[in-house]
Amino acid sequence: MPWRLPFLKMHGAGNDFVMIDGRHIPRSGLSREHIVALCNRRLGIGADGLMVISLYTEADTPVTIAAGSNADDQTDFAADFAMAYYNADGGAAEMCGNGARCAVAFAHRLGLFQTECRFKTEAGYLAGKFVGEEVEVTLPPWRELKCHIPLEGSPFETHHFVDTGVPHLVIPVPDVQGVDLLKWGLFLRGHPALGAAGANVDWVLSEPHDGEFQLRTYERGVEGETLACGTGAAAVAVVLCQLGLATSPVPLRTWGGDRLVVTVKSDAYNPALRLRGPVKVSFAGEVEIHG
Repeated sequence: MPWRLPFLKMHGAGNDFVMIDGRHIPRSGLSREHIVALCNRRLGIGADGLMVISLYTEADTPVTIAAGSNADDQTDFAADFAMAYYNADGGAAEMCGNGARCAVAFAHRLGLFQTECRFKTEAGYLAGKFVGEEVEVTLPPWRELKCHIPLEGSPFETHHFVDTGVPHLVIPVPDVQGVDLLKWGLFLRGHPALGAAGANVDWVLSEPHDGEFQLRTYERGVEGETLACGTGAAAVAVVLCQLGLATSPVPLRTWGGDRLVVTVKSDAYNPALRLRGPVKVSFAGEVEIHG
């Protein structure tokens, strides 16, 4: 029997999501087929992904923030909410940077916190807050940074790999607009050298004239270009700082035209990332779910 599900459509710098209050989902839950249908841009709501925001079921149990988790301190705390993220293909993903920023704004609308929050993701416990009209979140500490890796069959001069909650391949180029993103994104996202999971692929302008690094991202799961990618912006910032091409905080201009700022704390014992940028509500609605 069909049931009706309220939703909010939001975007963070053009990275758009279907936002669901988990309290409105029945025990049967949302299937992968449901998520694919909701994210379909012709037959559904249309989005890069879907998020379910839930009350944190273990809120009575304090969680110790692990070293390197990017939190402001290492004290015990109870999470304000939990965030579950799914790509447009229906597959679950550990993290989404712009999605996390939208999750903070959505949870605030639901009254789950007042000014600052801590929340659970599959990539760990993160923090969020409003900075003026923008939303800033911490991201998982980056790992597996590998610079100048060879990739057979690629026409690009240099390739760099880093995991910022999601694995990313970062490619500095002199002209991001001239990149055949769909061709090379599809080829590189599943390159054998990157392992079975593959990676998102980011191209970044290597020598910006106005101080802002323009980037473009091919996202696995979406299987195409997105207007912005938060973990991609973070990955680009980490690589640029590592190569000496930028200093923190790093301003980045997304393909959708919005500005993201990534703060990189290059501490060997506690590497930290912060992602800040705009969040907007596109529209609210209710959708009928079948099956």
